[in-house]
Amino acid sequence: MAKWHGKACVEITDAKAEDVWPFLADFCSLNKWFPTLESCIRVEGVNGEPGCVRYCAGFKTHIEHADGNHFNWTKQKLLSIDPENMTFAYSIIDGNVGFNSYVSKVTVLPRADRCAIEWVYEVEPVEGWKLENLDQFISNGLNVMAKRMEEALKTGA
Repeated sequence: MAKWHGKACVEITDAKAEDVWPFLADFCSLNKWFPTLESCIRVEGVNGEPGCVRYCAGFKTHIEHADGNHFNWTKQKLLSIDPENMTFAYSIIDGNVGFNSYVSKVTVLPRADRCAIEWVYEVEPVEGWKLENLDQFISNGLNVMAKRMEEALKTGA
């Protein structure tokens, strides 16, 4: 089956890569950064080490569910992490949002006096979604993450 491939990238103008990387290297803190994500907890392994599994819940997607009690969730497994090159890869191993064979690589890219975060992914086509929906979901999420990280660095949070 053909997979969807996508990439989002956002510049962070007020931070260096080595300041942003620790936010992402903390694999189980995604709820601090990703919009509408209510919880992100470690359920297996050691945080920040390959094999670690996080449970992420409460995020919103473009799909409206008739059942008002619907609660989006995924389990995500850290596949690899390379602090020297400020990159990690993870996969979605379970969930109720239809992301099958989802694998993502997130990298902090150093720039002269700033940095960028790049999020590359592939996934089997998702029922009820178009590739543009997923691109927008990830791009919007990454933009909010960058703003929240910039603010955290400014306030020392």
